[in-house]
Amino acid sequence: MSGRDEREFKVKPTAPRSRDQRFLTRVLTELSKAGGKILKPALARTARTGARLGRGQVAAGMAGRSLGARSRRVIIKTRLVLLKKAGARSTRTHLRYIERDGVSRDGERGQAYGPATDKADLSAFEERGLGDRHQFRFIVSPDDADLMEQLRPFARELMSRMETDLGTRLDWVAVDHWDTNNPHTHVVLRGKDQTGKDLVIARDYIAHGMRQRACELATEWLGPRTEQEVRQGLAREVDQERWTNLDRQLQSRLDNGSVKLDRNSQDAATRQRRTLLVGRLQRLQSMGLARQVAPDRWTLSSVHESTLRSMGERGDIVRAMQRALGGQTRELAIPDAIADAGVVVGRIAGKGLVDELHERGYLVVDGIDGRAHYLRLPGGAELESFPTGAIVQVRGNSDVRKTDQTIASLAQDGLYRTDIHLARVQAASPARDPARDVEFHVRRLEALRRAGIVERVADGLWRVPADFAARGRQYDSERGGGFVAELRSHLPIERQARVIGATWLDQQLLDGERAVANRGFGAEVKSALRERVDFLVSQRLADRQGQRVVLARDLLATLRNRDVEIAGQALQKETGLAHRPLADGERVTGVYRRTVLLASGTFAMLDDGMGFSLVPWRPVIEPRLGQTMTATVRGSGASWEFGRQRGASIA
Repeated sequence: MSGRDEREFKVKPTAPRSRDQRFLTRVLTELSKAGGKILKPALARTARTGARLGRGQVAAGMAGRSLGARSRRVIIKTRLVLLKKAGARSTRTHLRYIERDGVSRDGERGQAYGPATDKADLSAFEERGLGDRHQFRFIVSPDDADLMEQLRPFARELMSRMETDLGTRLDWVAVDHWDTNNPHTHVVLRGKDQTGKDLVIARDYIAHGMRQRACELATEWLGPRTEQEVRQGLAREVDQERWTNLDRQLQSRLDNGSVKLDRNSQDAATRQRRTLLVGRLQRLQSMGLARQVAPDRWTLSSVHESTLRSMGERGDIVRAMQRALGGQTRELAIPDAIADAGVVVGRIAGKGLVDELHERGYLVVDGIDGRAHYLRLPGGAELESFPTGAIVQVRGNSDVRKTDQTIASLAQDGLYRTDIHLARVQAASPARDPARDVEFHVRRLEALRRAGIVERVADGLWRVPADFAARGRQYDSERGGGFVAELRSHLPIERQARVIGATWLDQQLLDGERAVANRGFGAEVKSALRERVDFLVSQRLADRQGQRVVLARDLLATLRNRDVEIAGQALQKETGLAHRPLADGERVTGVYRRTVLLASGTFAMLDDGMGFSLVPWRPVIEPRLGQTMTATVRGSGASWEFGRQRGASIA
């Protein structure tokens, strides 16, 4: 071949096939390692030829090159939400959550903002995203957020840099939270790019690139950490009973199951770092998580990381319980003690979020057994449904429910009848409210009907499978959380003692003696019960006969009717509509106007055009506010039918 031919020879590789993205990924990886720079036109071509990689693949490889040991640290948690699966109300619920009360720096309600406004229109944002396939939710938490006067400019600059990395404008809103030890920002990003196509972000960018951009930005704004700051931060980690940065460094140095720490470094900073790592290893050895096998070599336990993460989580739980109790002395029950105890009843002393990104909440329950209990709520449970000071009942859902056992025992030839159940309760416990007992069981059957486990044949008649109790237990287990929390009264016991209405205290009097301790909240309950008896005697609803207290027949129904009548008269004056009281078994159709919170529970106001009635409320009707529905009163509850025509009811 002549020299002229050699000079003219050019390699022209063809484009890789779109279905084989591994080739493109390798090219981008090697280019990043070699320090190559890719301009926006090239990035655009990459996006066209390798769309499946998502936007930001190249930027992920380029980000963080300037970061070092003294760089500022930012933690970013990401959640991709598939909106169709999450439900129509998912966006609204999340936006309402991040704007909740008490999260701003001055303890006020949070304020959403956007790229160019300090007061974002969340309704407009939600409307723009109605047809979106997915949505991104981020929590951005700089380690040194307390050094920043505001988080808002930081979030805006970070999102601006993301737009550059991803090559598109982004539609987002954010809210800053200052109500924890780690101030942070919640960002909600629509899953559409500026052309209206689905916004697909590369996994590497979500996992690393975004965080590295945030670290770069924090370091630019606050400057690198000083050597003293780095040493002090690591020194605090030596004795901590949680997973730390020192543990990450030890894990990264693992070689064939052991860590070797050389002594011969001439660099002072390296020697200082070695001293801290040795100190950490000695602390781990005292905890049984490490062992020194040679002067410079250590082995780590296979459960090193999982144990430390569990210990850190437990420490967080203890601190949350102590904050909720406000200095009151209580025995702290371990998180899974409720499953062992069966049922825990008590006052909600505090609440919060275990996982802000997934909105998983927790309750601290000051139990009538004198102990404090920590409960993680199942996914989807709203903290707003559990006001502080209210009375709650918590039970493990790993065992068969008592209601399921009762239904199974009463079923004859696979059929459960409410009239038979009602007669059994009246014969066994004349003082109890039989309709209330049966209503609890009907409510359970309705939930299992919606899950396809039972079938409602007619009013008061249900077809149940032979393995009903086992399937009910499986249903509870699959709903998650390990526990079920049911609100028993929104009123604190102090207000229940002398109020007209069927209260939780009245139910305790009817139930007789139960495991109420003489200490802690149990002692407060016993005092409130004595005061409640005095009040009932003054209302001629109870009579003292020596040491015995005889309660009026149909006590709960009488109190509930009085409560509803008082509320009905007040609403009649307010609205000008006539109050139409309902008898047990009566049926009413009307427009659901509002909810009314009474001492006896929550009631729905049904307007039939000529007057209104107050009917026991159920959560399933709340989305139908303003719609026409039919209710049939059943003791302390009601069954609901949607629309004017008779259809499937909700008990």
